[in-house]
Amino acid sequence: MSVSSTAPAPVSAPTQADLLDFVGRTVADADLIASLPLDPEGRTWVRLDGPGGSEAWLIGWPPGTGTGWHDHADSVGAFMTASGELKENSLAVRLPTDGWTTLELTDGMDRERRLATGQGRAFGRHHVHEVLNESADRHAISVHAYYPPLPRIRRYSRSGPVLRLEQVERPEDWQ
Repeated sequence: MSVSSTAPAPVSAPTQADLLDFVGRTVADADLIASLPLDPEGRTWVRLDGPGGSEAWLIGWPPGTGTGWHDHADSVGAFMTASGELKENSLAVRLPTDGWTTLELTDGMDRERRLATGQGRAFGRHHVHEVLNESADRHAISVHAYYPPLPRIRRYSRSGPVLRLEQVERPEDWQ
């Protein structure tokens, strides 16, 4: 006698393209975007269910706010602007993952991108950037997704070409 069973197919990890597709579909959900409470003083956020076990967030950005320089450690990610405009400053270099506190960056590493409503981007592991709402009078709203769920965020300060590791945050610090 032969017995066969069909085990469920393993779920593959979402790719950067999957995450970008997810944030795009989420940005298109006008009711969800409108449901985010906005605070004139600070960023607001709501955690969302991302695809394939990813971590996702709907974030409101008051005028003049930003993240500061940071990375998402070993997670890949994507984000898209749902309303307003965000500016992303990033570094076109892969930094060492551990064992340093100060680096001097060379010329040509800085990148700037403006993401108006409906524009987004995906990024790989160890992507160092800052995201800003430079508007003087208008909130921005965005959707972000990361896989694997954020194990840590490394925060940096920047003075000219010098990037300095300031803090390592763990999920319990922001949830």
